[in-house]
Amino acid sequence: MTSPIDEVPAVHEDRLWIDKGWTARVIKNEDDDGWAVAMFKQGEDEPALVGPWTMGRDKKNPKPLDVGAFNTLVKTASEVLRRHEQHLHATLHQAITVSASERRITVRLDITPDEDQPSARLSAVDDGGDVLAAVAVSPGFKLNRASAEAWIASEFARPR
Repeated sequence: MTSPIDEVPAVHEDRLWIDKGWTARVIKNEDDDGWAVAMFKQGEDEPALVGPWTMGRDKKNPKPLDVGAFNTLVKTASEVLRRHEQHLHATLHQAITVSASERRITVRLDITPDEDQPSARLSAVDDGGDVLAAVAVSPGFKLNRASAEAWIASEFARPR
């Protein structure tokens, strides 16, 4: 069975490499006389990474892409995407643990992004894993220690 990555033929040119589900394109830097390289993940319209590119020996043209540079760019662009995904996950799934009534309660905010109808759910779980409460809240709800403690103190009444 072939994957979509296998269906795209590899290209290894001085200013364009397509391989392993990635495209590296050396482009003229719009801000100065230098060059830049843009890394695109297959199927994406926006680059995952854009960075400066080394000038060639003639000091006018860019250094040609090669396998070592391409592999390094793939690794760096993959790391950028991984960090972006981690940040997005952390933004959409927050948790804070507070002490209340001589027990520890973890309050979680889980946001479901949607262009038309984003939603969010606030939940409280004790140390034993038992769900104490769960309510729908605005996706703009700000979870912090004070809001978690206030929600617990209100006996889990839906925050306004």
